[in-house]
Amino acid sequence: MIKEIREEIVSDFKGTIIDIETIGDFNGRYRNTGDWREYEGIQQVIFGLIDSEHLQILYVEKKEEIGELNDRVSSMIDKLEKPFYAFNLSFEKSVLTCQLGRAINFECELQAEKFESKYNAVRELRIPAHGDPFNDKGLLCMYAWQAGEFDKAVAHNRACLMKERDILLKRGYRKPDGLPLLFK
Repeated sequence: MIKEIREEIVSDFKGTIIDIETIGDFNGRYRNTGDWREYEGIQQVIFGLIDSEHLQILYVEKKEEIGELNDRVSSMIDKLEKPFYAFNLSFEKSVLTCQLGRAINFECELQAEKFESKYNAVRELRIPAHGDPFNDKGLLCMYAWQAGEFDKAVAHNRACLMKERDILLKRGYRKPDGLPLLFK
């Protein structure tokens, strides 16, 4: 069964920031090759979004429910306001494309440069932690979910969404082809 959290949050930007939490491993055979099969072993267990009016998190507590989450995300993603933003656009886009079985296009990247850590961006921009129990260490979120610590995993996703919103509002975004940061 999909669980859902929804908060009214007013934010001054157009579009939707998407952040997912996952379990699984990269396919080492295709690691860092640009081949989509690198992501075929990774499954989303938490799908979070924030737009100008609300924050919403969908999550499952059992591996057997992942298909149901994918179906729900697939049915709603085309209705979300564009453009789509992600901190690590390559990860979100690739995992969602593999999980949903169709291309999901993100137009705006929140990393200033490829491989920038969210931890560094948050510190440099003096963005609050927003209650992140894992201090920007996403791997700990995977371990928490696997251990049944769903409240911590969801709190991490919520914090990521809030931090990514703050990054967008403070410094803007860049196009995925590597162009410099753009401000709204």
